[in-house]
Amino acid sequence: MNIEAKQQEIIDEFALFDDWMEKYEHIIELGKDLPLIEDAKKTDDRLIEGCQSRVWLDAVVEDNAMRLTADSDAIITKGIIGLLVRVLNNETPENIAKADLHFIGDIGLAEHLSPTRANGLASMVKKIKLLALTALA
Repeated sequence: MNIEAKQQEIIDEFALFDDWMEKYEHIIELGKDLPLIEDAKKTDDRLIEGCQSRVWLDAVVEDNAMRLTADSDAIITKGIIGLLVRVLNNETPENIAKADLHFIGDIGLAEHLSPTRANGLASMVKKIKLLALTALA
């Protein structure tokens, strides 16, 4: 499944919920499926700056695919990084770098987050794309 198909899957899932309380509960559930970063890798250099909560992200390139693992100390934030990892995990660095993550807007995520969480979301996207660009260099 490519990035576009994974985004459409998420858009379709979120369309099933009537209100944002249900959507937040779904985001929290998605955080439980997050490929977790090893505790030994929860280091300052893997912390995403600009997030209100602590969010760690690690990326390893194997067979031209980025393997992403992450964790957060906040359940909503863990779900948000989980959404990004779900869409971008196991994709090529090139596809990640050029990905238009329109699902964020399509499901209304950024507009339903506090300003600090919305900034954190932007920082997460920026960090993942930076890791992809670094892998390409």
